[in-house]
Amino acid sequence: MPADPRPLAIALMGPTASGKTALALDWAARFGGEIVSVDSALVYRGLDIGAAKPSRDERAQVPHHLIDVCDPWRPYSAAEFAADAHRALDAIIARGRLPVLAGGTGLYFQALLEGLSPMPEADPVTRSAIEAEAAVHGWPAMHAELAAIDPEAAVRIHATDPQRIQRALEVWRLSGRTISDWRREPRRRLPYRVLKLVLAPSDRAMLHARIVRRFDAMLAAGFLDEVRALRALPELRAHPAPLDLPAIRAVGYRQAWEFLDGRAGEGDFRDRAIFATRQLAKRQLTWLRGQLDARWFDPQSQRRELDDALGLFLDGR
Repeated sequence: MPADPRPLAIALMGPTASGKTALALDWAARFGGEIVSVDSALVYRGLDIGAAKPSRDERAQVPHHLIDVCDPWRPYSAAEFAADAHRALDAIIARGRLPVLAGGTGLYFQALLEGLSPMPEADPVTRSAIEAEAAVHGWPAMHAELAAIDPEAAVRIHATDPQRIQRALEVWRLSGRTISDWRREPRRRLPYRVLKLVLAPSDRAMLHARIVRRFDAMLAAGFLDEVRALRALPELRAHPAPLDLPAIRAVGYRQAWEFLDGRAGEGDFRDRAIFATRQLAKRQLTWLRGQLDARWFDPQSQRRELDDALGLFLDGR
């Protein structure tokens, strides 16, 4: 059988606080790689401490891509991510380097690896009309409208997820076809040979403890001051509903924003942020269980096995 001629790439996947950043840095430095972030918070400028963005020193060690590519007052779609990531990957391969995809945003991984349906692109006029209706009637009412049009999407999209509700309604209004119908269209898969590895502590209590330690470290590093700086940006101050923006809805940021609005005490804010992070990790693990071609490793007890898996993959070139 002839060798598979497709370029190689590594996908380091896993829940938040599972150690993806450290391993990606190590492997990229050791094997001539460049890191492509697959994280829906790291794309936004100004989300540094609370998003656990790699430091300037870490980014100086190896090239990083898809970090700080969007202002926090502008939504950044999975389609935009996939297009930007394709360009980054092609450039990395052209340089003879190894792409290391690292992150925990399942929708971004799906958009890049499996492709997206060729549905209509975002339309500012239609989006503004939907936002205006939501300002009057509320997002639960918009979700009810979606349920009448596309019950399948309404089951999949939560009533408290304005970004996805807006997108589903936008697609319907622009095309006359439901987003569920569009999703069944053939997709363009990434033409790479990808080793998919999931980093997931076997002891869930250990992951929860890591989440607590990391959030407390963020607080000590000035996370609340970072959110205050975001709130002072003219574009966010002028926005009618900043908490509906994907950047501000990022885990931790929404809870900090509400705390600074006076809606919660400091202790309650910390508890709510940690709980939201644990819920995020739970959703990430649920999505990852659907990746049947991914191999799972405990990053603490199976580091040697991880290195062996990568070595075998690279030796097969």
